[in-house]
Amino acid sequence: MSNTPPLAKPEDAFTLAKLGYQQELRRNFSKYEIMSTAFTIIGLLPSIASTLVFAIPAGPVGMVWGWFIASSLTFIVSVAMADLGSAMPTAGGLYWWTHYFSAPAWKNPLAFLVGYSNTLGVIGGFCSTDYGFALMFLSVIQMAVGDNAKLPSNGIVYLVFLVCILSHATVVTFASKIMAKLQVIFMIVNLLLIAVTIIVLPIGKKRTNSAEFVFTKSENLSGWPPIWTFFLAWMCPIWSIGGFEACVHLSEEAKNATTAVPYGIMGSCGLSSILGLVVMAVFAACMPTDLNSLLNTPLGQPVAQIYLDALGRHGAIVMMVLLCIAQWLMGVSVLVAGSRQSWAFSRDGALPFSNYFSQINKTFGYIPLRTVWGVSFICLVFGLLSLIAPASAAALFSLGVAGNHLAWFMPIFARVVWGRDKFVPGPFYTGVWSIPIAVITCVFLLFSIVTAMMPASGPHPTAKNMNYTVVINCAVWGGALAYYYIDARKWFTGPKVTLDSASRSLLTVEDQEKIGKEALVDIRDPEPPAYSAT
Repeated sequence: MSNTPPLAKPEDAFTLAKLGYQQELRRNFSKYEIMSTAFTIIGLLPSIASTLVFAIPAGPVGMVWGWFIASSLTFIVSVAMADLGSAMPTAGGLYWWTHYFSAPAWKNPLAFLVGYSNTLGVIGGFCSTDYGFALMFLSVIQMAVGDNAKLPSNGIVYLVFLVCILSHATVVTFASKIMAKLQVIFMIVNLLLIAVTIIVLPIGKKRTNSAEFVFTKSENLSGWPPIWTFFLAWMCPIWSIGGFEACVHLSEEAKNATTAVPYGIMGSCGLSSILGLVVMAVFAACMPTDLNSLLNTPLGQPVAQIYLDALGRHGAIVMMVLLCIAQWLMGVSVLVAGSRQSWAFSRDGALPFSNYFSQINKTFGYIPLRTVWGVSFICLVFGLLSLIAPASAAALFSLGVAGNHLAWFMPIFARVVWGRDKFVPGPFYTGVWSIPIAVITCVFLLFSIVTAMMPASGPHPTAKNMNYTVVINCAVWGGALAYYYIDARKWFTGPKVTLDSASRSLLTVEDQEKIGKEALVDIRDPEPPAYSAT
């Protein structure tokens, strides 16, 4: 008799079996570890540092009140997603839900579109995280060298990016068995960094800006009308708080997933929203009143300039090093979540080489090892764009917003329009508020997608400052639909059933009897899967 512990408790295996899947990943993550992973992916302070440039043109009002409004709306999105995550927790949740709720004629093409948009979105998020690390790391070196430092070439930036990607893939591979515990440590590091920033910046600045400046001073340093400059400031929180979706991709590794997933989604988003508001207020209180000088800082990082003005060169270097550490930890968690989405989509046969990438590796702790390295390799290829046209690379990496937001929008929209009667609530459910919350979510996500595609500098962009997000995303979405209608429609029939007789034997007798009554899909024994655990 084997002493190997089961991959999951019977109740979790039953929940997944209702969706047609056998348990293949080990459930190591508690609800706190799931939330810690999402919070680390959000990487609040590093994310704000990378996106503050969107908020500064609207002045402190855009920074503080823009954060408050946009983060509040983002939290509503997290509640809508938590409703679905509690009811149907699976690693490929977004495209699975889209397929389940959509009208019959739209099921397959929309699920295919969402799956590709989400997969490339999380890959783009990983790219942007590590590319942001490379830029931040090199800005620290510039700060340390001083005025004689030369701007790093595109080749140097890519080299740092490459080393960062490979280091993340290596850590995710060899630390997989303790990855859940590491996420709690990563979250504590992020919280300590936020606490240090909130405390030391006002102390170092000594004479901070007035409350009137922080909460009522508005600017318009873009070429857009003031109201649209304010809306563009929302990109800072929208971009920064997007990581809560990771809870969905980790749901097949979560213990008590029907409660852990909604807890992780709303907990990470809510905590980030509150702490982010405090951080933005502190930055507004401690930054120079000449915002143009902040936007055009030779350091290339407004947050680095804020640290430098308040803490001096040595203090700023210390804080930026801590930011780099947090950004690197963020990349580990993003790769974990991204590899699970890619594995789930491969399990359903939708990605190229699905038979290869859908295999699970037992040696390293029942993880999708091949998608860990596959995602990393794709990121290295995408990163080559930074050698040619950094603006195009930045647009490609922006799939993390526009691509993911389309993937968030579609299942919630499908549930409201076609699937109200099919929805069976899980332990977390917002009741009569569920549909109004979903409607608000859909409107906000459409607005955020449009906003993410607008040129930040104004309505008359040049080739150099054009926002190529619209080009990249439309190419991805158009390409996915073209691929579906030209070829994939012949073989893609939506999520596959992998639950077989052997898998059912792991369930209790009572659960086996309930499966036939409560399953959300036809779970008759499928063809033997083309993939196997290695």
